[in-house]
Amino acid sequence: MAAMCSTLKVGATSFGFAAANGAFDCRPDPSGTASCRASAHKPSCSHGPWNEYFAADKTSTQSLKLKRSLACDSSSPYILRFPPNFVRQLSIKARRNCGNIGVAQVVAASATDLPHAVSSDIAAATATAELENSLFEAGNKPLVNGVNHFAEKPRSCSTTSVHGGERHGRPKVTDALTTPIVQTSTYTFRDTAELIAFQEGNHTSFEYGRYGNPTTFAAESKISALEGAETTLLSASGMCAATTMLLALVPAGGHIVTTTDCYRRTRQFIQTVLPKMGITTTVIDPSDIASLERALDQHSVSLFFSESPTNPYLRCIDIELVSKLCHSKGALVCIDGTFATPVNQKALPLGADIVLHSATKYLAGHNDVLAGSVSGSKECIAPIRALHNILGGVLDPNSAYLILRGMKTLELRVRQQNASALKLAQALEAHPKVLHVHYPGLESHPEHLIAKRQMTGFGGVVSFEIAGGLEEASKFIDGLKIPYIAPSLGGCESLVEQPTIISYWDQSAAQRAKLGIKDNLVRFSCGIEDYEDIYNDFMHSLAAL
Repeated sequence: MAAMCSTLKVGATSFGFAAANGAFDCRPDPSGTASCRASAHKPSCSHGPWNEYFAADKTSTQSLKLKRSLACDSSSPYILRFPPNFVRQLSIKARRNCGNIGVAQVVAASATDLPHAVSSDIAAATATAELENSLFEAGNKPLVNGVNHFAEKPRSCSTTSVHGGERHGRPKVTDALTTPIVQTSTYTFRDTAELIAFQEGNHTSFEYGRYGNPTTFAAESKISALEGAETTLLSASGMCAATTMLLALVPAGGHIVTTTDCYRRTRQFIQTVLPKMGITTTVIDPSDIASLERALDQHSVSLFFSESPTNPYLRCIDIELVSKLCHSKGALVCIDGTFATPVNQKALPLGADIVLHSATKYLAGHNDVLAGSVSGSKECIAPIRALHNILGGVLDPNSAYLILRGMKTLELRVRQQNASALKLAQALEAHPKVLHVHYPGLESHPEHLIAKRQMTGFGGVVSFEIAGGLEEASKFIDGLKIPYIAPSLGGCESLVEQPTIISYWDQSAAQRAKLGIKDNLVRFSCGIEDYEDIYNDFMHSLAAL
């Protein structure tokens, strides 16, 4: 092993390189068992030196692996020591081809030990930069041998959930099936020239953890593929995404139009924080198009922002109509699609400029991560990303991995939740102890026709009013055995809550009434449990009232 670890230089006559190049070393192989050895001659190829040879094919990782293998034969008792950047890209499969995997691991582990190897091979740096470009830039355009296969043959939402953003949109450092968690706070550069190339946009990499991460990039690419967006920005929570978006897109003294039914913390930010910057707001009913037109005429509106469906009454915005009206006056449209998911509704093709998600909910889908996202054109997301880089609401790469894992089953989960919620809503609407059911899949819903036109499924949340008041609603919830009493939604487990208690308990009855929050209102988020079990649980608890 000591002899193996000593490094011998390979002369110019061995590989066609000057000895001063120092990019390749050989390690003695006393046992002679290794099947991959340094050749006495460079590979027979019309491309000449290694830098030209690797640069000849910029897009095919398989070609790179093949070209590496040409360096190996059985004519010399030495183990080839690859240049640093090629070792980083060397796949496990290629290492296995070396026969003596233990020696290959020693070679790989020691590849960057020697200072001279870091800055000696500019050609290798060029080839690596080209490889990184082909890998990183493929996030939204999955190119294979120069062909955009997703564009040629559109994938279903389920297939995109599994493969989008990962199959061709991540750095290839191993042959692992799953995207690796890149747990780092910063990124290194080979030399000053490479750093300058990065700053000037000629070298693709990452600089610092607050500005990006390969694991997060893969998750962002998957969301973009699902939403049909040019780009996506992930952040630390849904509220982080919403507040950063509002601060970035609405100037001081600007005007926002939003809707009456919305998440309470969003309303608080709009009503208490934005006014400090002179930003005013018009609040309209989700279906009140006349009030929207009036606000657009009377104010210089910067942004229309609403959930669709909304929380907790599941009202639906006519996204196509609202977008046309707002765009005619120069206003942007941001739709919070958390309750819909990209499985049920794609706001961008309907005309919205930005779609926002609390990725904590359906996208991650397992009640184990906090995250938020904004997706849209590069032009719309750029100012949000710039402010995000300053404010620092960064998503941890472990959380990004959990979102990637969760999104693989997004379509399967949402399909089950859609089906359970619709059947439950229909059953509750027919029950004598339920006064009213709020669910866009019901014909009784005020925006049912809009939802039917712009959604392919109606979501997994059902809100309804129990006959009685606060006490009766609480008794019903306490009688349930399957759902957990908890805020949030969209996970595998069913959750139930009384908005009055869990979100508005600090408000008086009069204040709650003004906001439309009733004491007998129950919000139920369907999990992926069997529908019959959920139904029986509900019927048993209702019967006890």
